[in-house]
Amino acid sequence: MSTEIKVPVLPESVSDATIATWHKKPGDAVKRDENLVDLETDKVVLEVPSPVDGVLKEIKFEEGATVTSQQLIAIVEAGAVASAPAAAAAPAAAKAEALPAAGAQPITPKADAPKAPAGNDQLPPGARFTANKEGIDASQVEGTGRKGAVTKEDIVNYAKSGGVGNAAGARPEERVPMTRIRARIAERLMQSKNSIAMLTSFNEVNLGKVMAMRKELGESFEKANGVKLGFMSFFAKAAANALQRHPVVNASVDGNDIVYHGYADISIAVSTDKGLVTPVLRNVERMGFADVEKAIGDYAKKARDGKLALEDLQGGTFTITNGGTFGSLMSTPIVNPPQSAILGMHAIKERAIVENGAVVAAPMMYIALSYDHRIIDGKDAVLFLVDIKNQLENPHRMLLGM
Repeated sequence: MSTEIKVPVLPESVSDATIATWHKKPGDAVKRDENLVDLETDKVVLEVPSPVDGVLKEIKFEEGATVTSQQLIAIVEAGAVASAPAAAAAPAAAKAEALPAAGAQPITPKADAPKAPAGNDQLPPGARFTANKEGIDASQVEGTGRKGAVTKEDIVNYAKSGGVGNAAGARPEERVPMTRIRARIAERLMQSKNSIAMLTSFNEVNLGKVMAMRKELGESFEKANGVKLGFMSFFAKAAANALQRHPVVNASVDGNDIVYHGYADISIAVSTDKGLVTPVLRNVERMGFADVEKAIGDYAKKARDGKLALEDLQGGTFTITNGGTFGSLMSTPIVNPPQSAILGMHAIKERAIVENGAVVAAPMMYIALSYDHRIIDGKDAVLFLVDIKNQLENPHRMLLGM
C-alpha cells in the first residue's frame, strides 16, 4: 500500500520550507520513524520521518526545492522489501560464464568503468553526483554540514583544491546561497537595527560568591538533581527577579501601545552550525535553579541534534546571550524584536579590584544591557543592571527572593 509523505503543518508565521537533505533515495528500505528528509524553514530544521516500514518509492521534489504546508513530497510503499542488486542474484552463474571453454583461448576482459567509492552512497543526491563525477571519495572530505555531514559545497571545494587544501598562491572564491535560517537572522537583525532606538549600558560583576557557591554545593546539587549547577541558572533567575521589579524592561512595543508582561519568558541564545537560535524558558520566575539547568540542557541537546521545534522558539519577553563561551570580553548585543531588551554575558577574567580598601584579584565579568530607548529610559536600564549585579554578588538574595 502506498503511503503519502507530506510536509508537516507549518505555523502561520512560516509560509514555506526548503528541502535541505534527502537521507534516502528511491528504492531504499526505510523503517518506521526513520528520518527521510530535512526541511529547512527560516527558524528551524524539521525532520520528516517515515510513518511505516517499507521502501521509498518516489521523491517528488529534489534538494533545494521550496515546498509548502501539507504538500506531497514523497511516497513510501508500506510493507515492501528493497530488491537485491541484480549482480548479486546469481554469483555462481556469473562466475561460470567467465570461465573459458576447454581448448579456447582465454578472453581478456575489458577494463571496467571506474566505480564510485562506496562511501559516496551515504551522501545527499547533489553531493553524491558531484563526488562521483569528480571521482572523489567522500570519506576523505571534511564535512561542514549538520553533524559533520559532507555537503555538495564541501565536495566542490575539495575538488578545486586538488584534495590537499588551497594551492599556494591561490585566491579562491565561492558563492553560496544563504540558508533559510541565516537569511531570517539577517532580516531580523536589520529589522532590529532600523526599527529600534537601541542603546547599550554596561556594568561589571564580581562572581566570587557565585563561584564559591558552585564549588561548595555543586556536587550535592548534581547528585540531588542529576544536572550540573552552571552560571546560566544564576543569570536567568537574577534576570527573572529583576524583570519583576523593573517591568518596563520586560515590555514590548505594539504600535502606539506598550505591552507589559507579567511573566518572564526568557530566550536563551544557543549557537548551532546553522546560526544562532533562541529557545524560550517559560515562566522563569516560577522555576528553581534545577529546573532552569535541566531546561537549558535539553534545549542545547535539541539544538545540536537539529530537534528544536517551532514552538520552542516562539514567544519570549527578554533574551540572555553568553558571548563569554567564545571568549568575548565585551559586546553590544542586538535586541530581538518585539522584545525590548537583551542581557549580554561575557568572559570571566581575574582582575584587580579594590575591596574594603585593599587591592585583591577577583573573577570579574562585564555585563551589557542593550535596550529599546523608545520605552526604556537610561535610568531604568542602569537600575536593572545594578539589580542583576547586586543579586549575583549576593546570590543568597535570590534564594530569599530579594
